[in-house]
Amino acid sequence: MANAREEFLDFVDGKLVQCAIVGGCNYYHSQSAFELKSNYTKEEYEEFLGSLCFRYDSGYGSQELGGIIWFENGDWAERGEYDGSEWWEYKRRPEIPERLFKK
Repeated sequence: MANAREEFLDFVDGKLVQCAIVGGCNYYHSQSAFELKSNYTKEEYEEFLGSLCFRYDSGYGSQELGGIIWFENGDWAERGEYDGSEWWEYKRRPEIPERLFKK
């Protein structure tokens, strides 16, 4: 069993979060999505983290938790899943090739 809040905080690890949406995606029970809107206050961030304070089964079986985290630097993360095992997967924005810049 994993705690969604602890997993989120461990994954973010001090990176600046622009906004996020995290929610359940299990076929057997419904769980609402929790949203952190951009330009959030400290109180709104704490409320979002509080809403993630629940345990779920992150092991094999059906996927329990989905979501996307957008970071201030333009990168993002989304939930990865394979055969029911799940994790946060960091996606870096690729570098723009020099030839695409106007001179």
